[in-house]
Amino acid sequence: MVSAFVNAYVEETKVPVVGVSCSKGGSAIAEWLPGTPYYRDAVCRMKRCEAFLKKQGIPIVHRFMVWCQGCTDGDLHTNPEVYRLQTADMIQAFQKECGIENCFLIQIGNHRDDPNRYLPIQEAQLRLAEQEPDIIMVSRQFAEFAERGLMKDEFHYCQEGYNLVGTEAGRNAGRYVTQNK
Repeated sequence: MVSAFVNAYVEETKVPVVGVSCSKGGSAIAEWLPGTPYYRDAVCRMKRCEAFLKKQGIPIVHRFMVWCQGCTDGDLHTNPEVYRLQTADMIQAFQKECGIENCFLIQIGNHRDDPNRYLPIQEAQLRLAEQEPDIIMVSRQFAEFAERGLMKDEFHYCQEGYNLVGTEAGRNAGRYVTQNK
């Protein structure tokens, strides 16, 4: 998904990307709140990358965040309003600490065998993007993949699915950036 995102974003904007991976599969939003090990690690990675780029004389044009998380919260039956508030808090803290301009949100999909399990979190993500001007929904395609046969097991998608979402999200993020210069 990441490679497809970057390729589509660069094609759209003509601006190269340096990505800093901070993912942790199977994590709940509570594990990403400011002060937690995952959050501190993400901030540290971002700051180390910035220091490296500065030392190399490579200018940073934009600082964005791409966020796709929430299935574990669906499995845990996290209250959707708690999820929305905690996600907003985490993103806002990361924006302040790392100078992030926008967060490009990729909505989670569905559990293959229980298609309604993640709906409350998906709805919370929609509200988040509607209510927070710096959070931009760039793909909602994952929600269609169970019915399209693009899941390799009850939780994960086939590579084709990841490529489709990454391309759509990268293209939409790139269009957002070029239209809002």
